[in-house]
Amino acid sequence: MKISILAAAAALTAGECSAQAANIEFWYGNTGVVETAIQDQCAAFNAAQSEHHITCVGQGSYEVSMQKAIAAFRAKNHPVLIQFFDAGTLDLMLSDAVVPVQEELPDVKWDNYITGARAYYETSAGKLFAQPYNASTLLFYTNKTELQKAGVTETPKTWEEIIEAARKLKASGHACPFTTDGDTWRVLEQFSARHGLPIASEHNGYDGLDAEYVFNTTFAAKHLQNLVDWRKEGLVRLASDTKAGNFTAAFNAGECAMMENSSGSYTASAKAFDGKYELTVDMAPMYEGHERHNTLVGGASIYIMKGHGKAEIEGAKAFLDFVRDPKQQIAFTSATGYVPVTNDVMEAIAKSGEGQSPKYATAAVGIGSMNEPRTPDTRGIRLGFYVQFRQVFMEETQKAFAGEQTMQAALDSAKKRGDELLRRFEQTYKGVKLP
Repeated sequence: MKISILAAAAALTAGECSAQAANIEFWYGNTGVVETAIQDQCAAFNAAQSEHHITCVGQGSYEVSMQKAIAAFRAKNHPVLIQFFDAGTLDLMLSDAVVPVQEELPDVKWDNYITGARAYYETSAGKLFAQPYNASTLLFYTNKTELQKAGVTETPKTWEEIIEAARKLKASGHACPFTTDGDTWRVLEQFSARHGLPIASEHNGYDGLDAEYVFNTTFAAKHLQNLVDWRKEGLVRLASDTKAGNFTAAFNAGECAMMENSSGSYTASAKAFDGKYELTVDMAPMYEGHERHNTLVGGASIYIMKGHGKAEIEGAKAFLDFVRDPKQQIAFTSATGYVPVTNDVMEAIAKSGEGQSPKYATAAVGIGSMNEPRTPDTRGIRLGFYVQFRQVFMEETQKAFAGEQTMQAALDSAKKRGDELLRRFEQTYKGVKLP
């Protein structure tokens, strides 16, 4: 078997394991370069020890993985480890299908996890329900080569500077100065967090199931209207406006000069730009006059599912120990652009002498962004049926971008439909106390 760099980086001690060998499954929802990195990491774990064997099964997407895992749990045919994305956190916490990871691994130094990665998956008592894994956050990417051609010599830091640069790009003949897909995670969640704005009452649901959406009354509504106006002016293109029909692909091909995207997109962009353009990556932009707060962790974490024997649980714990090792995190970051999740990794990167290497470009800036000052409204999002709400938000705002309704009407409608989902969730778990 050909073992990748991840295997070469393998820690030869994967934590305490039982004498009884276990064959375990890990279901994940990634594709592309991230799937390759996950499969390499699984192969590295199997090569590093002989006490357990893990089979890692891709499900195609986070949403599909979540649906299949719950169905498999009900049929008692579920994996021991499952990767779930941020939006499904509360659903999983209240599902009775998972075991809080900190209960199974009480001796792990969980406070070594960066605050930005912990907060989303913690209980009210500060204990982790899941182990952060492929952590991402929102960053700002530019094609420095194209910006310089248009006379933009400094990388924009604010939205005001982005639009000024966009106008210069347009004037120079550039057809797509800035691109986004309008995704809920980008234009609402990450925007609200770093600007210190609530998405819902009860501190985004952390303080109770009776939360209501409020995003339609915050500065986020102004930003979304700005995106509509800038698109009409020819400064912003949505994914559907690009030749590729995909905003990331349009940026990577040089069609668009600036974008806001996940840190997990860095590796693909860097590879596409190699030998053609100069790439810059920085924290996501702010509006002038607003204090910067933390961005939220994206990506996903790993949960231990209930209903498995001791040997399988021990195998699961060994794998979680393995992927937490700094060498594994460094290799994973290098391969994918995802952000390390423990504080000791940046120190290890610095000691390696490769701290300034492009392959770690997202590590420091991503951690720095997630570790900016936080408020009770920027801890994360703990709202029921939030996966469904993201779809609702996209449906309504896309109508506004298409000119079928005003952006304010879209946000008001999304709030109404979102509140209906919250009330259904509250009724489903009536009398249940949040973890």
